[in-house]
Amino acid sequence: MQVLFKVIRQQQNSSTVVQTYLVDAEPGNTILDCLNQIKWEQDGTLAFRKNCRNTICGSCAMRINGRSALACKENVGSEIALLKQSSTQETPENTIVEITVAPLGNMPVIKDLVVDMNGFWNNLEAVSPYVSTAGRQVPEREFLQTPEQRSLLDQTGNCIMCGACYSECNAVEVNSDFVGPHALAKAYRMVADERDPNTESRLENYNESTKGVWGCTRCYYCNAVCPMDVAPLDQITKIKQEILDRKNKQESRSIRHRKVLVELVQTGGWIDERQFGLQVVGNYFRDLKGLLSLAPLGLRMIAKGKFPLSFEPSQGTQQVRSLINAVRETQGETIKN
Repeated sequence: MQVLFKVIRQQQNSSTVVQTYLVDAEPGNTILDCLNQIKWEQDGTLAFRKNCRNTICGSCAMRINGRSALACKENVGSEIALLKQSSTQETPENTIVEITVAPLGNMPVIKDLVVDMNGFWNNLEAVSPYVSTAGRQVPEREFLQTPEQRSLLDQTGNCIMCGACYSECNAVEVNSDFVGPHALAKAYRMVADERDPNTESRLENYNESTKGVWGCTRCYYCNAVCPMDVAPLDQITKIKQEILDRKNKQESRSIRHRKVLVELVQTGGWIDERQFGLQVVGNYFRDLKGLLSLAPLGLRMIAKGKFPLSFEPSQGTQQVRSLINAVRETQGETIKN
């Protein structure tokens, strides 16, 4: 079959151009196979990264038809299947398939599909993604773990640093201070590793403003595109829970937001928005500046008749309360075990 590749090409600090290449391919050919064919037979100037060709090194991550993925893992057949799923119209048999390839997002382009990953690596370094040598009780021996302890690190240990999650991260796009899902997934690995003695200081670091876990917008894209099922969002959530277990509501607005939300839902089945604003932003009337910041919004809501004067608990409040309690009991049992 013939496949039309639309490659988004760009030189550093220049505008993008779309260049097309017609490739003879089989359904089993990977996107990397096709890019190699283009480079070797049609255009030797096309730039992209590659190495192992076996979903191990992460070098060939790029955007394929709008999503970040590994070019050595995705193939022509799987792309055709995805295109058919997303299309509302039937395509004729002899239609030439179009596949668009672009560089990863949230990173400056060096050339074509090659991006500058310095910011990506610097953010990883910021979470100190390695076990502290201070934890070594017998310096001349290895760090030892039981199989059970090691199993806690299996999922995060699968990360190959391909950058797919970072590329799709909405938080990175709008907040340059946010370290990114890749870094926080590695950060949880250190929190879960019993050999490391710096858990408390690490959690303080990851709790810092929107630079750490509270910068995550929970868009779920990192989980959706991760080729190794690391589930970065899940790891970020675990770090948040570790912080919440150690902190009270007065520590920060981010912590109050999470704890007050659960408390209000447990009380009324859904959120009493009046109480939510006063308790989270106004810090239970302790934060005068926060309270004043609510005034303009409150006045606009009153003027438009949208300010709730009363609160009615939702139906099934008791069931919601039971579910929350059951989750808390399960979490408690998991921690004990």
